[in-house]
Amino acid sequence: MPIRIGANPIGWSNDDLQEIGGDTPLETCLAEAREAGFEGMELGHKFPREPQALKAALAPFGMACISGWYSAELLKRDADEETRHLRPHLDLLKAMGSTVLVFAETSNAIHGDRSKPLSQRPMMKAGDWVEFGRRITDIAERTLAEGVRLVYHHHIGTIVESADDIDAFMAATGEAAHLLLDTGHATWGGADPAALARKYRARISHVHAKDVRRAVMEQARREDWSFLDAVLGQGGELGVYTVPGDGMVDYPAVFRELPGYSSWIVVEAEQDPQKAHPLTYARKGVAHLKQSLKVAGLA
Repeated sequence: MPIRIGANPIGWSNDDLQEIGGDTPLETCLAEAREAGFEGMELGHKFPREPQALKAALAPFGMACISGWYSAELLKRDADEETRHLRPHLDLLKAMGSTVLVFAETSNAIHGDRSKPLSQRPMMKAGDWVEFGRRITDIAERTLAEGVRLVYHHHIGTIVESADDIDAFMAATGEAAHLLLDTGHATWGGADPAALARKYRARISHVHAKDVRRAVMEQARREDWSFLDAVLGQGGELGVYTVPGDGMVDYPAVFRELPGYSSWIVVEAEQDPQKAHPLTYARKGVAHLKQSLKVAGLA
């Protein structure tokens, strides 16, 4: 399929801290997303989890269901047990025609805990990657057999955060497991998203486009903030993440390293909607992505 631009609702309502944007109706999110030019949405906590109800919620706005985040615990569970936990989510994605599963290990993650600075994020021991990778690959092969590709979401505050973590993950997993390239998490984690795109192009099947405010990122590193404190911003200031075109990520450079890419690019710029008006920022993000894709020769 041609590249399509979608959104994650986290720009309207935060999933890790649900009171942020908690009073924004789902219908407002969907209406503004359509007005901004998005063609599909990833799932958030306000979405129905039954296929017919979800289709009924999306249909008035002409929105496709792109995918939805799944919190895995493969450091604690084997593939059989994880598959049992995953089953309702996987069945929902299949019923909605989604072709990718956004998957991340969260059993020891700290990104949802405001009391924990990012210096306390979990780290894998070198010897633990083999078994973890085997379990991921097992799950990925199972979901792919059902028509849904597992795309692993590297994420600040988790075991797959840095460039070295991503390299270790990719080396430990088989071809069935693909990478979700997240430009914002890569940048904040110290990786170059364009270099990741070039290195792992053959195994990148999903892209999250969030930009990074350099000054906030550097302050968060220097003062060792929690993930959520950085995302929400201090006082009246804006947070570390924003939409494409409003930060430091060079999107044409990233897209030039993804020749032939033909799936979704999802704006997932989590911000406090009281500080960053969602529709205003969404429009800006869509416009910048379209221009960047054109410059890169993908549109």
